Amino acid sequence: MNIRYEIWSMKEGGRQLLTDMVMWSHLHWVRILFMRLFSGHFGNKSSVLRHVELWNPKNIFIGNHVIINQRVFLDGRGATLTIGDNVDIAQEAMVWTLEHDVTSPSHQTTAAPVVIEDYVWVGCRAQILPGIKIGRGAVIAAGAVVTKDVPANEIWGGVPAKRIGHRNNPLTYNLSYRPWFR
Repeated sequence: MNIRYEIWSMKEGGRQLLTDMVMWSHLHWVRILFMRLFSGHFGNKSSVLRHVELWNPKNIFIGNHVIINQRVFLDGRGATLTIGDNVDIAQEAMVWTLEHDVTSPSHQTTAAPVVIEDYVWVGCRAQILPGIKIGRGAVIAAGAVVTKDVPANEIWGGVPAKRIGHRNNPLTYNLSYRPWFR
């Protein structure tokens, strides 16, 4: 029996229910195993904390030494979501690849991939909209809504997000946060 085939041959609602149940598990290793089996890629020494909401994880690609904190929302429905190495995504942040077109008379959806490069730090409750590229070493401040690409090493904040500073350091750290029951 191929467990991957059996799970993904379920109807969409069943897959989402299973994903939600696993992401609520107190056991970190269960969440890691799920991500290794069902996401597009889940890198070494990466961590996904409890209550993370994943939509279509097969389109979500996560690099090495990444920390996905509690109650983060990652959307792989519309297009791919690629997260580089040593990325820290704080609590309740949201990354979207699918949205509704506000100019559409029929409320049509539009989709575009999101790329978050290495050493990015996404603050608590920040939102990244479809089609955005966050450059290497950028910081997205807490509560920011990112509506356009963010260049490397820049600090952006606000609604809509704009440049508020610059990050000046070589960024050589490796993130490593793997709590047992969080």
